[in-house]
Amino acid sequence: MSNITVIGSGFSGLAASAYLAKAGHKITVLEKNSQIGGRARAFEANGFMFDMGPSWYWMPDTFESFFNAFGKTTQDYYQLVKLEPGFQIFFGKGEVIQIPNNKEELMNLFESIEKGSAKKLDLFLKEGKFKYKVGMQKLAHKPAISWMEFANYEVISGALKSNMFRSMKSYVNSFFKDPRLASIMEFPVLFLGAKPSNIPALYSLMNYAALELGTFYPMGGMYKIAEGMKELALELGVNVITNCEVEHILTQNKLTKSVSTNKGSFLSDAIIASGDYHHIEQKLLDEEFRNYSTSYWDKRILAPSSLIFYIGVSKKIKKLIHHNLFFDSSFEKHSFEIYDEPQWPSEPLFYVCCPSKTDDSVAPKEMENLFILIPIATGLKDTDELREAYFKKVITRLEKECNDTIEEHITYKKSYCINDFVNDYHAFKGNAYGLANTLSQTAVLKPSIRNKQLKNIFYAGQLTVPGPGVPPALISGKISAEQTINYLKK
Repeated sequence: MSNITVIGSGFSGLAASAYLAKAGHKITVLEKNSQIGGRARAFEANGFMFDMGPSWYWMPDTFESFFNAFGKTTQDYYQLVKLEPGFQIFFGKGEVIQIPNNKEELMNLFESIEKGSAKKLDLFLKEGKFKYKVGMQKLAHKPAISWMEFANYEVISGALKSNMFRSMKSYVNSFFKDPRLASIMEFPVLFLGAKPSNIPALYSLMNYAALELGTFYPMGGMYKIAEGMKELALELGVNVITNCEVEHILTQNKLTKSVSTNKGSFLSDAIIASGDYHHIEQKLLDEEFRNYSTSYWDKRILAPSSLIFYIGVSKKIKKLIHHNLFFDSSFEKHSFEIYDEPQWPSEPLFYVCCPSKTDDSVAPKEMENLFILIPIATGLKDTDELREAYFKKVITRLEKECNDTIEEHITYKKSYCINDFVNDYHAFKGNAYGLANTLSQTAVLKPSIRNKQLKNIFYAGQLTVPGPGVPPALISGKISAEQTINYLKK
């Protein structure tokens, strides 16, 4: 039995700790915050229960696979419901398109918007299904330490058939001409942290996940997943310590020896660093043991940060459903202001999650729980004045599109932005989602899952393979655990 320290209790850290404990090791998880879950924390205020980060539940098979590995199912820890409709998009001037969680209805919807698009959608989703199998069941599970991992006919042919070297934008445009349909097909890649013109068309697998597998919700909120993973970890004997800030990783003979924290030191035969990769490298390790230089990190293309508002409203808002996307301004301009010339956006697109439409437990009776998110560039100046100015922008547009009064009925409001991501998670440049999944940052070209100088430290999370998102985080934890187990066997 080896002593293994896991830094961070986000999805990747909790997943890694469970796999390692199952393998018979003694695991200690160190979490700097008072609550586990990383970005998937939650808080209660004035009778409202707010999820702080992730709100979309896609790829249910990935969650099921995780719990199945321990003889469990998701139903042992939370109740999952399929949303109908899955989500809706406001295009402005009163036009709203609801996306059904039924393929036949979806095809009829597309056909009503653009003649001939139903057959094209069917082909698009069939190709997406193939990419999903290649991407999520093969490519995503590679540790990506060497290109040789991908040097077999099945993987290479699968990658080529998956349009790895074609952009998502050109791929979508080859199927659909109507700009509304293009927006529906392009929006899922926003979670991957780059413009559709810079994301490989492989990631149309996201469309298959969103439109055919469907959109789900764990009753009680997304934090129920983190709670379930923690419960599983505790059942396996994992020790979780909160309010425990890691201050330094101590080394001896080119191996990590112990972890120094505000609560003392922890001897470690191996470490899984599932907190912010950049922070752990640049702040907790001595320079000679870092994988990458400061200039390397400065050249990375990051996924966006976010300005988030947690809002309690003392009335029901009729036009909202669980997931609502507001594309009533220019997608191209907002993308330009995030990626090409980073700045606070002039007329941002935004997203509103209203879980109280599905779940009575997250808000008092006849009230609404709103999570409003604006994607923004990383590294921007973050002030209370800017936050309030953008709140006024989005609440005005929200009231206009919903044809309803909202601001005067707000009983609770809290904002969360770049400074909070840095303070709470040591997030590099205040990023919210991790590293952008561009072709130049794919597989082996991502920050390595293992330390090249110290044989017994491995990384997990959104800044390494396979990338941003909750399902990839679960997979990342599994990969890093497997690498650690293989090292300890040797």
